[in-house]
Amino acid sequence: MSVVALKQKVAEIALSAIKPRLQPNTTLGIGTGTTVDFFIDCLAKQRLKFANTVSSSVQSTDRLKTYNIDVVPIEDVSAVDVYVDGADEVDPTCALVKGGGGALTREKIVASISHLFVCIVDESKIVDTLGRFPVPVEVLPFACRAVTTKLRQLGGQPKQREGLTENGNCILDVCGLEIRDPNYWEQTINDLPGVVTTGIFSQHKPHELFIARADGSVEHRICT
Repeated sequence: MSVVALKQKVAEIALSAIKPRLQPNTTLGIGTGTTVDFFIDCLAKQRLKFANTVSSSVQSTDRLKTYNIDVVPIEDVSAVDVYVDGADEVDPTCALVKGGGGALTREKIVASISHLFVCIVDESKIVDTLGRFPVPVEVLPFACRAVTTKLRQLGGQPKQREGLTENGNCILDVCGLEIRDPNYWEQTINDLPGVVTTGIFSQHKPHELFIARADGSVEHRICT
């Protein structure tokens, strides 16, 4: 199957799995990315009755509103019932690298307040060790040079991404890291003065993982 077909398949299977949880009082968190776009399309076709959604990006918000799905501001929500998002990398412990689309901070906030975090990916995102995909780090603009220096001292090769995030910050994409201990690396990078957050999701890993395999099957994994 093509990558596009795999993304559509995993989105459909994940929606079927969480459908019983989508009740009239349910707040559904929606992440960012091409796989999530397919999930939004599937959600719109099902016409399910749930309360509202919280979105991690303008891109996803616009897509949801195109389908007349109610989106509430993240600042108005203290808890999310189910959160569905993709990932750039997933390791054997279900730790993630996210933020290729630049929404890592909002994604991490939504993940932190979610009762159920469901991650949907195709098998190309499955790795033995995180770090092949550059690790995004969102940084206050005036701290970019200082954080760049610190990341180099840690063995990384940071490169500033063009443009700013929706939060008005810069992103440093860090190559050269072999993340065998995601908890350590997430905490170490987060502790650097000027860092808003890192795209390593180890402290807020998904609870469930759906993986679309090349043969068309979808693996459902419970993360512990």
